[in-house]
Amino acid sequence: MDREGLRQLVFGLEPTSVYHKPLAEHLIEQGHLVVYATNEAIKKNRSLIDGRWDKNDTKDSANVADLVAQGKCHYYDLPELRLRDLRSLLLFRKRLKKQLHSCRVRIRNNLVAQYFPELDRFWNNAEAENLAIVHWFLDPGSIRQLSCEQFIAKVTTHHGGLRQQRRLRHIWEAAGQSIGCRPGPAMALEAELVVEMLQSVQAQLGRVEHAIQKIAKGFEEYGYLKSIPGFGPYVSAMALAAIGNPHRFENRAQLIRLAGFDLSASRSGEKSNTAVPVISKKGKADLRYALYQAALVASSLTSHFRAYSSRLLDGRQREQGIRTKMLVKIAAKMLVIAWTLMKRKEPFNPAHIQA
Repeated sequence: MDREGLRQLVFGLEPTSVYHKPLAEHLIEQGHLVVYATNEAIKKNRSLIDGRWDKNDTKDSANVADLVAQGKCHYYDLPELRLRDLRSLLLFRKRLKKQLHSCRVRIRNNLVAQYFPELDRFWNNAEAENLAIVHWFLDPGSIRQLSCEQFIAKVTTHHGGLRQQRRLRHIWEAAGQSIGCRPGPAMALEAELVVEMLQSVQAQLGRVEHAIQKIAKGFEEYGYLKSIPGFGPYVSAMALAAIGNPHRFENRAQLIRLAGFDLSASRSGEKSNTAVPVISKKGKADLRYALYQAALVASSLTSHFRAYSSRLLDGRQREQGIRTKMLVKIAAKMLVIAWTLMKRKEPFNPAHIQA
């Protein structure tokens, strides 16, 4: 600073795991300017410093400094505490969802397939009954030791009508002719623990989703986002957490890049006329997935978005993959609408689709 006559010090950080967050928050609270270089820029610029791909702490620091000097960095985003809490809970929800799916796959594709394969034919939305069967009757032979009425009473907590009775009777009958392996005490213990683990994760997921809605309701913009067709509590919270302060975006192109919906293609040389652009997928993948699901629901169940989707598809129905492409376009449109509602603080109006 003394040598070059600079007035302000800039701190450039490398976003490695969460180690940069305490330092960045402290520096910002002290009034310093903090920026960060993306991991992709750091990786690509490393070999440009000295023509070598080797990596060490000294070179990493020089690499970040070089990127900051070139202006290839981003301002550090440190929103208010409520928004940070919302983002953390959404990330935690994603991790719990992965654990929940892992437990379900473990139960069905390993325990049931190995020890009671006939149960897979009846594996439907009655998850509570399926888990009770795996928990108490992983060995099909133990089912036939009970009468059908005793078996039904053991695995059910409520009367589900004739359809439930018929389904459980078929399972009871199939247990007498099962070709599954005979589980030992270790497998019975594993089944019991995996079921308890799944139920525990489900309870934790419920608490997290309740906390997400509680925090999101504290934002005025949350109600406006929920007025958009296809935007449920989760999608609205995801859009709110990703956009944050809507006034930090100058135009819709920046917003589209945030979700990775911006188009990219290799148009150099002879391929420029035949290049087919595709979305970059460089933004927030979770936001992109949530918006796509919202577009799928809205274009199927709501008249305004269904009409808009029909206009997009008019005359192009025979093109390969055109429906998926149009859903992506609708998802990008919904993101811009969400941003507009957050800026204007107003509920959804069908006129926004044509804007």
